[in-house]
Amino acid sequence: MGLKERVIRRALDEGFVMARVCRPDAVPDVPGRLAAFVEAGRHGQMGWMAERMQWRGNPAALWPDARSVIMLAESYAPEHDPLAVLERPELGAVSVYAQGRDYHDIVKKRLKRLGRWLIDEGTKELNGAPEIKVFVDTAPVPEKALGQAAGLGWQGKHTNLVSRDWGNWAFIGSVFTTLELEPDAPEIDHCGSCRACLDICPTNAFPAPYQLDARRCISYLTIEHKGPVDEELRPGLGNRIYGCDDCLAVCPWNKFAVAASDMRYLGAVGQPPLAELATLDDAGFRARFSGSPIKRIGRDRFVRNVAYAIGNSGAADLLPAVQALVNDPDAAVADAARWAVTQLSATRRKQAL
Repeated sequence: MGLKERVIRRALDEGFVMARVCRPDAVPDVPGRLAAFVEAGRHGQMGWMAERMQWRGNPAALWPDARSVIMLAESYAPEHDPLAVLERPELGAVSVYAQGRDYHDIVKKRLKRLGRWLIDEGTKELNGAPEIKVFVDTAPVPEKALGQAAGLGWQGKHTNLVSRDWGNWAFIGSVFTTLELEPDAPEIDHCGSCRACLDICPTNAFPAPYQLDARRCISYLTIEHKGPVDEELRPGLGNRIYGCDDCLAVCPWNKFAVAASDMRYLGAVGQPPLAELATLDDAGFRARFSGSPIKRIGRDRFVRNVAYAIGNSGAADLLPAVQALVNDPDAAVADAARWAVTQLSATRRKQAL
C-alpha cells in the first residue's frame, strides 16, 4: 500500500468520513470569484475577506513550499430534525454545528494527529522529514473550492460543500504538505434542477444559484454582523439566535448523511428558552457557553439576537423579559429590545380585539 492510500486509511481511522488529495494550485477560478464577491459588497462587514484576498484566492501563495493538500470531511450530522425548533417560537434555534463543543478544537487536534503520523511515515520514505501545516476554518484557505478540486464533494447551489457519500453536514479541514501525493479527480456538480436550498431561505440570501449575499444570510447576520440588523430582515430571523440550518437541512443528499464522528458535537446547548437567555449578563453568558463556538460572538450580539427572536415570537408573555433590556448599555441590544416590545405590544393589541 502506497503512502497516499495509507494516509486515506489513517484519516478514516481518526474519524474523518472522507479524505482526498489535490494540488494547491487546483482552484484557478477562485481569485476571480472572490474578487467579484467582494467588489459587489456581498461580504458585508467581513473585512478580513478583502484584506487577505491574495491568500484566500490562491492557496499556493499561502505556503509556496506545499506540493499537496489533503482535504478532509468530518461529519456532525444531527440526530434530530433541525427545522422542528422553528415551530417552537418560545425557544432559541441554535445551528446544529454550535450545539456541542467548538469544532475548531476537535477537528484541529485530529488534523494534528494525522499530520504527525504523516511526518513519521514520510520520513521513512524520504531523506528528511516532510513539512505540514493544518487548517480548519481559521486561515485564508478556500476550503470548499479545494474540497471540490480534491473530490470530497461539490459546491452546491447554497455554496456549501455537498457529497453523495455524506450529504452536507460536515466540517472541512486541510493538511498542506511538502509531500508529493497523487491528486484525486475533482467532483462534478450533482444538484441538477433541485432548488430546495434556494427556495427555503427566509431572507432571500441567494441572488442566483451558487451565489450568496452574506448581507442577507441569517448565519452572517446572527454571528458576524455587528450592530443593529436592518428592520426589513428582522422578521426573517424568526427564532434563530445563532446561525441557520435551513438550506443545509433540506438538501436531498442528506439521505446519505453519516452519523456524527464525535458525540461532543451533539452537546448540551440544545434549543434553550428565550426567556432564560434574555437575562444573561456577560459573566452568565461566558459561563453558559464556555467551550462552545457561540462564545466568540460575545454576550451583546447574542442577546441582541435573542431580543429579535422574542419580537418574532408572537408570545406576549415574553414581553417582560425583553422590556428589561430596553435600557441595556449596549445600543444594539437596546434597539433590538425596543423593536421587540413594539412587535409584541402590537400582538397583544390584536389579541385583545
